[in-house]
Amino acid sequence: MFSVVKIIISAIIIGTVTEIARKSPAFGGAVAALPLVSILSAIWLYDQGEETERISRFVFGVLAGLPATAVLLLVAALALKASFPFWPAILLGIIGWAVFLCLQNLIFH
Repeated sequence: MFSVVKIIISAIIIGTVTEIARKSPAFGGAVAALPLVSILSAIWLYDQGEETERISRFVFGVLAGLPATAVLLLVAALALKASFPFWPAILLGIIGWAVFLCLQNLIFH
């Protein structure tokens, strides 16, 4: 039952952010940039009884992923601005994310 509650709450938040972005793309982007998924995930882990040490490692993992996420968003935004179709632009962003994350892991681990 708890899984259903998590799914419903998460879906409501995503739907709300999407509606905000439809009305105001810039404000919607700012709201989407809030760490909603990270915070919700930490809350769900806590509610499920995970130890704070594991939650701390999760949060540090999220922090480590932020630079790669910035690359994804930058590449996708630049591709869209350069008139790439939506899906290829997103795919290029994902490829940029994966390459950056791999390089980051090679350098720092």
